[in-house]
Amino acid sequence: MGRKDTSYDALYASFEERIEQLKKLPKMKEESSIEEVIEENGFGRRDFMKWTGMMTALLSLPSTFTPLMAEAVKVADRLPIIWLHMAECTGCTESLLRSAEPTIDSLIFDYISLEYQETLMSAAGWQAEQNLERAMEKYDGRYILMVEGGIPTGNEGSFLTIGGHGKKGKDIAIEASEKAAAIFAIGTCSAFGGVQAAVPNPTGSVALSEVTHKTVINVPGCPPSEKNIVGTLLHYLLYGTLPALDVYNRPKWAYRLRIHDLCERRGHFDAGEFVEQFGDEGAKDGYCLYKVGCKGPYTFNNCSKNKFNQGTSWPVQVGFGCMGCSEPDFWDTMGTVNEPLKDRLYNTTFGGLGADATADKIGIGLLTATAVGIAAHAAIASVKPPKE
Repeated sequence: MGRKDTSYDALYASFEERIEQLKKLPKMKEESSIEEVIEENGFGRRDFMKWTGMMTALLSLPSTFTPLMAEAVKVADRLPIIWLHMAECTGCTESLLRSAEPTIDSLIFDYISLEYQETLMSAAGWQAEQNLERAMEKYDGRYILMVEGGIPTGNEGSFLTIGGHGKKGKDIAIEASEKAAAIFAIGTCSAFGGVQAAVPNPTGSVALSEVTHKTVINVPGCPPSEKNIVGTLLHYLLYGTLPALDVYNRPKWAYRLRIHDLCERRGHFDAGEFVEQFGDEGAKDGYCLYKVGCKGPYTFNNCSKNKFNQGTSWPVQVGFGCMGCSEPDFWDTMGTVNEPLKDRLYNTTFGGLGADATADKIGIGLLTATAVGIAAHAAIASVKPPKE
């Protein structure tokens, strides 16, 4: 739709107003601008606008909103960010920053005002503690909190006790959440507990949302796409409110559809063409990976659109099935990696939803138990009479 649409006119105007409000906030990096940072790293104006156009499309906005997206990026440093590391491997941070060459996503992450980030900051010891305390006090009610890692609650929450004051990780997360304007759980560990929460969960690791009464936006994945991280931030910059969320508090713009819906192997699934074992002829011809354990039919994410390694590829493209890493308790509920799920085989559907269901249609209580109608779907596709 174009700008002539009344609803889009109103949205466009609200974005303009929001950006003007952000411009009035003090700039935290007077010595540089995002345009300078991008140019210094070999990207021109055209590259930047191409990237903003892609992010506009990812957020399901018309292309006419691209200039506003660019303006939003320019004021990204007006909102301070506190990034906490809890029980995790730092993979989410590493995947965002350790690409072979700088990407615009990672440059924007470098440009924003990170008031506290243990992996990146030079401060240590009491100075690091002081930085965190001062940032929470100075920007009380204004900062965005990003948390990477599950929150350990076992042994009276004594895990992750750090610093001279002996603060527990759980208490730090709760305190930082109370003073935040918005809270993002980055990665599956923070969103759902992750591998730390797998049975028997010795540290009592839980999702960030279980230790705070405030709404947490979950950006799951192991790791999540850098575009899902930056896109969620840009959504908040433009709208000034939380995005539309699914039943697991994931942004719908990124997690509305399943891996199965967007997969380049979907045509082979519809034709009933499956890889029976790794290395067979079907594998060589790019057949569907369901029978060798792909969890795409149960997993909501946009990996096939964003891909990884600077957009080069993603697991299914190179012949390995989706592990379901953006789903709650995937380590326990997704079963053996290279086998279909025994409790969700493809011979039945729930209420006719099955293969075409969404997280919202099925609901939080049924999503993890519903069967997926893959065989029925494939069978129907294979017995359709040929066109005359």
